[in-house]
Amino acid sequence: MTQLPFTLGALVVRTDFSDDAAWDALGAALSTPNEDDFLANVELVDDRRFADLTPEDALDLLPAEYEHPLLILADKQALASEELPLLVMGLGAERGRRFRVVAEWLWSVENNLSI
Repeated sequence: MTQLPFTLGALVVRTDFSDDAAWDALGAALSTPNEDDFLANVELVDDRRFADLTPEDALDLLPAEYEHPLLILADKQALASEELPLLVMGLGAERGRRFRVVAEWLWSVENNLSI
């Protein structure tokens, strides 16, 4: 399988392609600053080669030079809900540890864990 791209921001990888409107809503949510003008530093990956990518496979496809502490998946569960609960995976000491965060609050997680 193709390696994920190298970026300076956290990757948000689309793994579910069943709802383009939900993907568009996610893009809008992630590009809209909060009331204090904070945004998540992310790069969206919209590539059908990553359809149905599992979290484990996603970790294996990270480029060696990827230094961000997070990898984020926009999977079926995330895109099926109005809140867009993204799957966030840590890449530090507990590599692969997972939790969900609604798209509206990703800026807080990404900003704080990137420090």
